[in-house]
Amino acid sequence: MTLSPWDIGIVIAYVVGVLALGFYLSKKSSKNLESYFLGGNELPWYYLGLSNASGMFDISGTMWSVGILFVYGLKSAWLPWLWPVWNQVFVFVYLAIWMRRSNVMTGAEWITFRFGDGKGAKLSHIIIVIFAVISVLGFIAYFFEGIGKYCTSILPWDMGFEFLGYQVSSARSYALIICGLTSLYTVKGGMHSVVATEVMQFIIMTIACIGVGIVAYNMVTAEQIATVVPDTWDKLWFGWNLDLDWSNSAFPQVNHKIASDGFDLFGILFILMVLKGIFASIAGPVPSYDMQRILATKTPAEAAKMSFLTICVLYIPRYFMIIGFAVLALVYLGPELTAMGTTLDFEQVLPMAINKFLPVGLKGLMLAGFLAAFMGTFAAFVNSAPAYIVNDIYKKYINPGAPDKKLVRLSIISSLVLVMVGIVFGFNAGSLNSLILWLSSSLYGGYVAANVLKWIWWRFSGNGYFWGMLFGLIASTIKFMFFAEYVDIFVFPLIFAFAFMGCIIGTYIEPLPNREQIKQFYKQTKPWGFWGPIQREVMAEDPKFVPNLDFKRDAFNIIVGIIWQMAQVVIPMYFMLRQNTEMVIWSGVLILTSVLLKKYWWDTLERE
Repeated sequence: MTLSPWDIGIVIAYVVGVLALGFYLSKKSSKNLESYFLGGNELPWYYLGLSNASGMFDISGTMWSVGILFVYGLKSAWLPWLWPVWNQVFVFVYLAIWMRRSNVMTGAEWITFRFGDGKGAKLSHIIIVIFAVISVLGFIAYFFEGIGKYCTSILPWDMGFEFLGYQVSSARSYALIICGLTSLYTVKGGMHSVVATEVMQFIIMTIACIGVGIVAYNMVTAEQIATVVPDTWDKLWFGWNLDLDWSNSAFPQVNHKIASDGFDLFGILFILMVLKGIFASIAGPVPSYDMQRILATKTPAEAAKMSFLTICVLYIPRYFMIIGFAVLALVYLGPELTAMGTTLDFEQVLPMAINKFLPVGLKGLMLAGFLAAFMGTFAAFVNSAPAYIVNDIYKKYINPGAPDKKLVRLSIISSLVLVMVGIVFGFNAGSLNSLILWLSSSLYGGYVAANVLKWIWWRFSGNGYFWGMLFGLIASTIKFMFFAEYVDIFVFPLIFAFAFMGCIIGTYIEPLPNREQIKQFYKQTKPWGFWGPIQREVMAEDPKFVPNLDFKRDAFNIIVGIIWQMAQVVIPMYFMLRQNTEMVIWSGVLILTSVLLKKYWWDTLERE
């Protein structure tokens, strides 16, 4: 990629600015663990919301989004439901409030708050710590590998060198530099540095997204797009089958991608996405940076507002950029992409489009923006994981009376160790790829059933949680090792059922322990669900206690919120494709759903 002095200057200025800001704020994070990991619960909710949005602007996810939009057109708007992307709606409607009421520091500490301190609760506590740490190591390795490939595709310098007889490639040199700089300000400044730099990173990325969208809108017409894509490419709705055939288009080899994805039975896929999405969303966020942002807010109401803002500012600018890059590639990158043959690499669409279409200045801003996206996500993971080691292992089991300075120092050391181990994994990504995928697939596959029940069922115990997670891990591992050819979502019901069976068996092999702790959890968190016996006991002891009767209102707000979020995804697409009628309709939907959320959700936060 050719870079002008202006582009290089923008990237260098960004890196220097991030480091300066991180070090400037480092003193605020050195007081104690709460200050280091949660910012002392004094950061404004809107800063945390922008920070959280920045953490979701990752490079790999953006490359994937551009690729699937290129292949599936407007129907690609549904594919993020695989995760599901609308789990954030469940979070801002009610889960953030429930989570923040716990007043804990980590997801593992929350497990103790939920189940008490018995044998089963300790097993559950330990398995969550293992889940959190291994997940972070896997993501650090993933980011290390990803940022190296990205940098070599966009930066012009060869950074390879030889060290003690070992040849370090240019990609790994770039990754070492970027990961090292990010770790420097993250470890030094803790949560204060992470949030402040992520806010700056989000602003840069948003400006770059708008710039890309403007360039694409002025370079591409709807008629140009129509000549290179199938007839149904620009249609959002679908039937039982995908009905998207590229055979007579400019890119017939795209059919190989659709076949390998296994998404042709789109109707069944949609049903399974909704089914999985509901359970995965009720389970709540995994113990990572998203949960950390929730626990770092001042109050439960601010936790909800923070999660709402994350969606509110993220999707329109991000998808304006994604659709921009996709249509530029469709119209102008035909020769380059066709030359790849049937092995068309969709991850290269994004860097190729940046190199070919962005003008001087905007190219540098875009590169700085993607570096910002990477550094923000990487910093968030690096800052979140050491809390589990220091707070949930060292402080809880080894040295409960350790002074604050020692705990902060151990947190810094833990961060550095985790980064180094993750980078070692990244250096060996080729040989460790199967191991990393196995860990991620197994741990996440076993997460849903136990984490749904922990919120809504009074009888569910720490023992049940542990065995549910274990059964889910076993089922996911069997699938990964022996049935890897099947798309994960199509076997999700079987994995969920097996994990659910483990939850039930583990729960009923002993009487309910820690009943008083369960009552304390229910009284403080106030969840809805199947809490009858505990609710009656709490109300008998405290006649002033008012149970949560908001299930119907929350369910209504979730449906409205999912539609509200979807509108933000498709409006930029319709705008870029000049489908003005559809854009106006969805803009009306966005306004209507915003009004409903204001009345039935935002206004009710006053009670918090």
